Amino acid sequence: MPMNRFHQWCCRSASWAKQVERQLLPWALDGADLGPEVLEIGPGYGATTRVLRRRVPNLTALEIDPALAGRLRTLAGTSVEVVEGDGTAMPFPDEAFSGAVCFTMLHHVPSPRAQDRLFAEACRVLRPGGLFAGSDGLDRRGFRLIHLFDTLVVVDPDTLPARLEAAGFADVAISLGKGSFRFSARKP
Repeated sequence: MPMNRFHQWCCRSASWAKQVERQLLPWALDGADLGPEVLEIGPGYGATTRVLRRRVPNLTALEIDPALAGRLRTLAGTSVEVVEGDGTAMPFPDEAFSGAVCFTMLHHVPSPRAQDRLFAEACRVLRPGGLFAGSDGLDRRGFRLIHLFDTLVVVDPDTLPARLEAAGFADVAISLGKGSFRFSARKP
């Protein structure tokens, strides 16, 4: 989904990569057991992918942007399979993954309806008992400024549990942090 140049620069920066490794992923995945075969939805420039590939044995990164998917292929190495595709219509069979994640990307999905399709697709490709986890930004002035002229459809953490349950998930948990929220949900 379209991003302004400042936002692109931020997502490619060493400071963002450091924040992802030291703060975002440890917090978002605290206590999460993703299992051996994990799907990352919307990895973008790959800061989260670089950290995840050290954490899980088999990682598949699904990226909608062809240029970013190509970039990920050069960064990811052999431990990550990069697939170009849309999270709202995933090119994977049912129950293909033990875990699925997405970090700071849901707000780039162009509508609440499309976000709900992504949730349903995540549930479809997870095995029973599989965990869907991730994080996204809270609706704050700074968050909106970084996303000026971007696709920005903020996810309300107060309504997210009902949306995830409607997509087929159970055991939904939401936690608020400084400027962001994390979520987890399990496929029954």
